[in-house]
Amino acid sequence: MKEMWDARYLNEEYAYGIKPNAFFKEAIEKYKLNGTILLPAEGEGRNAVYAAKMGMKVTAFDISEEGKKKALKLAEKENVTINYKVGDFFDLDIIKQTYKSAALIFAHLPVSLLSKYHQKIADLIEPNGFIVIEGFSKNHLKLSDENPSLGGPKNIEMLFSKESIQKDFPDFEILLLQEINVNLSEGKYHNGVSSVIRFIGKKKEA
Repeated sequence: MKEMWDARYLNEEYAYGIKPNAFFKEAIEKYKLNGTILLPAEGEGRNAVYAAKMGMKVTAFDISEEGKKKALKLAEKENVTINYKVGDFFDLDIIKQTYKSAALIFAHLPVSLLSKYHQKIADLIEPNGFIVIEGFSKNHLKLSDENPSLGGPKNIEMLFSKESIQKDFPDFEILLLQEINVNLSEGKYHNGVSSVIRFIGKKKEA
């Protein structure tokens, strides 16, 4: 998996572009997200850099060293600072901190890790903090089979459903949870009408 992402991010071109994910951008604006934010599986940094430009204190991580290099290059170009770690989430010191929000944007993980990661990230969010998720739904698999330019995992177990999100984030008030078809235009690998799950949750007070 690491080798695949390193190879994808090695090119000078940004695989998913340099603009932030539209849903992520809307969520920051609508809910006035601020303070600390955790961005797992952040790749080449488009969302991290945008959040930093909006005044947030950004911590990001990924398994790809090449992704980090591109992210830091983009941050320097935009004159912002991000804290970007590479490695396995559970081995990084960032799990010793808490965050006002987290965003998982197309953060599709191996089946053995998916719920484990979700639940740990949920634990790191402060009360009344937010989590923002956009990822491909299980129904996306049929669409991507018909149109490979849409991208997304080919393993249905790595894809999301509304039920799987509710199961992994029980301590969050649901502000938005929907399955919707959206027309993606994100760099080379996300293009065309795709089926996604969108979730915005607010952590309940203990």
